[in-house]
Amino acid sequence: MIVAIDGPAGAGKSTVARALAQRLGFRYLDTGAMYRALTWLALRNEVAHDDVHGLAALAQAHPVSFDGEQRVFIAGEDVTEPIREPRIDRAVSSISRHPAVRAVLRERQRALGAEGDAVIEGRDIGTVVAPGAEVKVYLVADESERARRRTADRPGLPADALATDLRLRDEGDAAQLQPAPDAVRIDTTGLGIEEVVARIEELVRTRQAA
Repeated sequence: MIVAIDGPAGAGKSTVARALAQRLGFRYLDTGAMYRALTWLALRNEVAHDDVHGLAALAQAHPVSFDGEQRVFIAGEDVTEPIREPRIDRAVSSISRHPAVRAVLRERQRALGAEGDAVIEGRDIGTVVAPGAEVKVYLVADESERARRRTADRPGLPADALATDLRLRDEGDAAQLQPAPDAVRIDTTGLGIEEVVARIEELVRTRQAA
């Protein structure tokens, strides 16, 4: 079974998906980390954000991988920590918007998803990466709550700068932020992680029973 979790930055996708996967005994696949890893490599290799062919070739030559502890690797480097830096936040949308780049990474995501039961989270999972997913969820939260969460994730960084980065991410990701018609929408603004996970688990169990 594939559980697809989509939504904008700060909606709680990663935290919820990771906890849900652990509860269900499924694998967890963070597709956003794959785009971040490619962005990190492009910055290191000084590949321009508008060099579509160069970026696609980079993605093809260096497939992103994960270990059992969900650490992220690209080009032989463990990039789990550096891909969460603000410079990656600011650059990832401009790199991930290219169709040629997305095509390469989507194939990698599908290959990883085909390995068995998985919770896959990102921005176009239920619509493009895994349109046949048995359970599709679209998480949302109001802007102030999303900004608060990003601030908690990036301690020491100015809240206004993070809020600006969040708005820019939304603008850059607009084309991918479209929920699947059959996705269940959950507003996480006033909910704890456990509540959100429990709601999605109920959807999964209902689907499994059917």
